[in-house]
Amino acid sequence: PNILESDWAAPSANSCRIPGRNPRRMARSGTPGSHIAFPGMNAAVRAVTRMGIYVGAKVFLIYEGYEGLVEGGDNIKQANWLSVSNIIQLGGTVIGSARCKAFTTRAGRLRAARNLVEHGITNLCVIGGDGSLTGADIFRSEWAGLLEELVREGQISEEVAKKNCRLNIVGLVGSIDNDFCGTDMTIGTDSALHRIMEVIDAITTTAQSHQRTFVLEVMGRHCGYLALVSGLASGADWLFIPESPPEDGWEDLMCERLGETRSRGSRLNIIIIAEGAIDRSGKPISSNYVKDLVVQRLGFDTRVTVLGHVQRGGTPSAFDRVLSSKMGMEAVMALLEATPDTPACVVSLSGNQSVRLPLMECVQVTKDVQKAMDEKRFEEAIQLRGRSFENNWNIYKLLAHQKPAQEKVRAPSAWDTPSTCRSCPQVREVGWHDVAGWLGRGGSMLGTKRTLPKTCMEKIVENVRKFNIQGLLVIGGFEAYEGVLQLVEARGQYEELCIVMCVIPATISNNVPGTDFSLGSDTAVNAAMESCDRIKQSASGTKRRVFIVETMGGYCGYLSTVTGIAVGADAAYVYEDPFTIHDLKANVEHLTDKMKTDIQRGLVLRNEKCHEHYTTEFLYNLYSSEGKGIFDCRINVLGHLQQGGAPTPFDRNYGTKLGVKAVLWMSEKLQQVYTKGRVFANSGDTACVIGLRKKVVAFSPVTELKKVTDFEHRLPQEQWWLNLRLMLKMLANYQISLTEYISGQMEHVTRRTLSIEKGF
Repeated sequence: PNILESDWAAPSANSCRIPGRNPRRMARSGTPGSHIAFPGMNAAVRAVTRMGIYVGAKVFLIYEGYEGLVEGGDNIKQANWLSVSNIIQLGGTVIGSARCKAFTTRAGRLRAARNLVEHGITNLCVIGGDGSLTGADIFRSEWAGLLEELVREGQISEEVAKKNCRLNIVGLVGSIDNDFCGTDMTIGTDSALHRIMEVIDAITTTAQSHQRTFVLEVMGRHCGYLALVSGLASGADWLFIPESPPEDGWEDLMCERLGETRSRGSRLNIIIIAEGAIDRSGKPISSNYVKDLVVQRLGFDTRVTVLGHVQRGGTPSAFDRVLSSKMGMEAVMALLEATPDTPACVVSLSGNQSVRLPLMECVQVTKDVQKAMDEKRFEEAIQLRGRSFENNWNIYKLLAHQKPAQEKVRAPSAWDTPSTCRSCPQVREVGWHDVAGWLGRGGSMLGTKRTLPKTCMEKIVENVRKFNIQGLLVIGGFEAYEGVLQLVEARGQYEELCIVMCVIPATISNNVPGTDFSLGSDTAVNAAMESCDRIKQSASGTKRRVFIVETMGGYCGYLSTVTGIAVGADAAYVYEDPFTIHDLKANVEHLTDKMKTDIQRGLVLRNEKCHEHYTTEFLYNLYSSEGKGIFDCRINVLGHLQQGGAPTPFDRNYGTKLGVKAVLWMSEKLQQVYTKGRVFANSGDTACVIGLRKKVVAFSPVTELKKVTDFEHRLPQEQWWLNLRLMLKMLANYQISLTEYISGQMEHVTRRTLSIEKGF
């Protein structure tokens, strides 16, 4: 808690900024009395601790959460840089957490205040749900009164009370349910989805071989986010969430749906139910009730799997590690910049940006959702959860419940299933059930090849004419984007190419213009992260060793950078951030100093095309030579390991949503360009790349994207993730000016701003 105040504020009863002093310029000074305390999860604990030390504060870890805050003693310990080393990959929290009844009472909060004052702590970073954060805000509002009471009782002096007169609070939302309004994603949600999808993938093989129905119960007493996203990502046959109880008579509808699916040749059924599922009258729907219903009505071999706390454990995903690191650093900056008039805030994720929102306004909107559910205003509850939650629900109903059309419509609102472009293009019609079971499979069931249209243009035009193709949906990487651009530029020569086209970016390199994320990049980052975790583990019994790990990505350094943050790498070399031999020398010296501490192993990532001459072999030889007698080196080339495996929940959900949005967009465009009995699309906005840009799904014309593309290196000219590199370097303890850090902005709260694209 008491943090950074003396770096730039007068320690008086009415403390304020000292004119002419720059808090960022002075932040590394480490003046006496600068302290931080903080209960939380490992990646966030690491980020807050290291960022606090980085800006010159004393940092304290509070063990066992509010219970440790109330009990004091050994539960409050000062941390150093090494206190949080090698914890980023650990699940749970190394400093513990506990429910605390005492903190809900004023007497308990009085003891907590005494313990904080004893350590000179007046800034508190709290990770938790709305209950924990509300408790922190109450503590803050009572702070002055608590100090007065401590003075009256003679536990502290008036001088100490004046010195610690202000308590600043910043919150980080940790909840696997993703039920807090104000942030796109809460810490822990993505990791929980990973656990759920691992179980579903394992269950699917059993269900298919034995023709079984599985009822899977996931967490979500008041929020159905986990059930909804896992239902989308697994193609579940039926879904129960508390925000949208099924209509009366749902038993008949569900059994009819399951029977239809089985009669069409499916060998399995999956039903996902949130633990808080209810019917329209508010009566709970249990997993056992659903199982008995299926057995009695249909006679299917049915099993129940209750995941329980399995969802809360395990290694955190790459997304959660990066999210926690980003939020942790921003939390420290929020405390550093706080004034006496600054309200308690919560650090939130808005698209790719960290923002600060008034804590209690977020809590109030979160409570409004539960109130709407209690009053059976279910449609409003779904809307309050956020536009993306509502979109998820509508897309699930469309894909799982809508019956396929019996006849194929040759109208402007429909088109043939597109082909993949091989040396000789192949086209065949695909039906509703031909794509069943594809969600959890890695790679491409259609196959792919890097052939560009210009090498087989005549064949493509011939097939477009032969099959009367009116719209083309292309899924792929930079070649897919470049290929559609070539088709558009050939429209003047071939009238058959005046059709609607859309590109869904799919590449582990994440180098397609027009989107912040490409399908597959999240899966690749997690694969690289898991490999690096194992590499670090292998070194646990080895002293003084540095690993040089090469990642894929072409010229794009996204994989190296994000993986580096997720595994706590010492350096990550990428093409977009040029480096010289002087930088390499500084990195070697940095690792040499590190080997003199208790942490005697290092990890350096290198993007495969980061430098023409400074190859992986060169780095190995350089580090080996310069570190001779201090540490030795090993090389690991991850290669195509990053391209395999089952897709992550993010990629499954993202791909599903992009696919649906792309089809709806193409349908609308086909209606617009249908004239005189035919489709004729020759304007730039009829050939686009669909992608997530910040927090909005946008369609960008390929002709416009051409202007901002580096075709030589197959890159967008601007890439948002380069801002993350500062975080990587700071958390690795490289000396960088704090003025380079761009703080998140404090935003005002409305129901709309809290619920735009939550949990895309």
